[in-house]
Amino acid sequence: MSEPAKPADLGDGEHLQVLGYEDEFNRSMSLWANFALGFTYLSPLVGVYSLFALALTVGGPPSIWWIVIVGAGQLLVSLVFGEVVSQYPIHGGIYPWARRLWGRRYAWMAAWVYIWAMIVTITAVAEYGSGFAASLFGVEATPTTGLVLTLALLLIALAINFTGTKWLARVARIGLAAELIGVIGLGLYLLIFQRKQEFSIFFDTMGVQGDGSYLPAFIGAALAGLFLFYGFEACGDVAEEVENPARRIPKAMILTILVGGVSALFSFGGYVLAAPDLQAIVSGEDADPIPAILESTLGPVGAKLFLVVAITAFLSCVLSLQAAASRLLFSFARDGMLPGHRWLSKVSERSKVPTNALIVACTVPALIAILVWLNADLLYPVTAFAVLGIYVAFQMVVLGSLRQRLRGWKPAGPFSLGRWGIVVNVLALAYGIFAMYLLAAPGASGDFFTDWVVLLGLGVVLATGLAYLFLARPDRKSDAPAGDAIEVAARLRAHRGELTEEPSTVS
Repeated sequence: MSEPAKPADLGDGEHLQVLGYEDEFNRSMSLWANFALGFTYLSPLVGVYSLFALALTVGGPPSIWWIVIVGAGQLLVSLVFGEVVSQYPIHGGIYPWARRLWGRRYAWMAAWVYIWAMIVTITAVAEYGSGFAASLFGVEATPTTGLVLTLALLLIALAINFTGTKWLARVARIGLAAELIGVIGLGLYLLIFQRKQEFSIFFDTMGVQGDGSYLPAFIGAALAGLFLFYGFEACGDVAEEVENPARRIPKAMILTILVGGVSALFSFGGYVLAAPDLQAIVSGEDADPIPAILESTLGPVGAKLFLVVAITAFLSCVLSLQAAASRLLFSFARDGMLPGHRWLSKVSERSKVPTNALIVACTVPALIAILVWLNADLLYPVTAFAVLGIYVAFQMVVLGSLRQRLRGWKPAGPFSLGRWGIVVNVLALAYGIFAMYLLAAPGASGDFFTDWVVLLGLGVVLATGLAYLFLARPDRKSDAPAGDAIEVAARLRAHRGELTEEPSTVS
C-alpha cells in the first residue's frame, strides 16, 4: 500500500543552500548547549549582582516588578525572533535577519548599532565581574586592580573561545550550572532559611520618592530589568553550529527568557528578604550590599565558595558574549559589509571558529576598559548605552518582521505562531518603543553630559555608521540576498512539499 510521506523538515545543509550559503561549521551544539549559551549570556546572576544596589536605591523593593514587566515584553520579542530564525537559521542573528527582512542599508545600521552595543556589554560584564574577583582573592578593589582583573577575564574567555565550539558549549554548561546554583539555589535558601523581611516589603517604597510621586522613582529603576533580559538572541548568533537549528533555537530562546526570569526573581527577592539592614541599602549607605548579605547568611567560607560560583558565571557570560559578537562580525564580514572583511571572515581550519573576529571581540572591549580605568564614572553610562543599543537593534528586527507581515509574509520555518504572529509582532514593537523611551529619557541631575550621555553615545554610533554607509557604500559591495522573506518562504515550502510528496511504501 502506498501513502504520502509525513511532512519532513529540510536537512540543515539543504536549508542553508536554499538561503544561499554552504554548510562550513561543525554542528556540535545541542538544544541544551544552545540554551546554556543564551542563558549564560543573559545571565540573571550577572544582571542582579551588577544592578541590585542601584535598583533598591532608586526604586526601593518594588523595583523587583521590573523583572516581571521586562520579562513579559522580551518574551514577545523572543517569539518574533523565533519565527525569523526558524526561517533564517544563519550565523550572526540580528544582521542577517534585518537584511533578509528589509534590505542591506537597513541591516548595516542594525548590525552597526548591535555590534557596538555587544562590545560595550562585554566591557560592562567584565568590569562588574572584576569586583567579585577582587573580593575572592582578597585584594583591594582599586581602579588598577579592576583593570587588570577585567583584562584577565577577557583574555581567559578569548583563550577558551579559540579552542572551538565544543569547549564553548562545555564552559557554557558549567556556567549554566553555576548560574542555577547561584540564583535559584541560593535564592531559595535565603527565602526559606534566612528571611529577615516580610513579603509585603515588595510593595513598600521605603520613602525613595521623598515628598513626590513614586512613579518617577519606579521608572528610574527600570534599568535593573532592562539590563537583565537580553542575551537570548545569542542562541541564534551561532545557528550554523547547532543541530536542527530551525526547531531548536526558538525553543532555546524562549527557555532562556522563562528560566532567566524565574531565576532572577528568586535571586533578587532572596537578597531583599535576607538583607539584615535593608534601609541602609535603600538609603545608599551600603553601596555594595551583596558581599555583606552573603557573609551574614553563609559565613566567611560559604561566602568565598559562592564568590567562586559568581566568577564562574561572569566568565561564562563574557565567553558567550565574545562568541556571539564574533559570529556577528563574521556574518557581517562574510557578506563584504565591513572594512577588512576578508580578514574578519576567516575561519580556523583546526577549530572551525572565526578567530580574527574573536580577537576584535576581545581587543575593543579591552580598550574601552582602559577608558573606564581613566574615568570610573563612565561605567554606568556605558552600561545604559549597551542596553539602549541592544534594544534599538532588536526593534529594527521586530519592525522589519512586521513590515514583511503587512506585505503578506507568512513565516515558513518549522516554528510558527500562525494567526497570532501579527498580534505578537505588534505587541513586541509597542513594548520595545516603551523600553527605548525609558532608556533614552535624559536624567535630571543638572549636569548636561551625565543627563544626556546615553543619547549622545547612541548619536555618535548612528552618525559614524551612517557616514560610513553613505561614503564607503558597503551595501554595494555585497551581493548577498536581501529583503527576500516572502520569496524564501515560498522556496522553503516548495522544498518541503517535494519531500512530502515522495511516496513511501508500507507492506
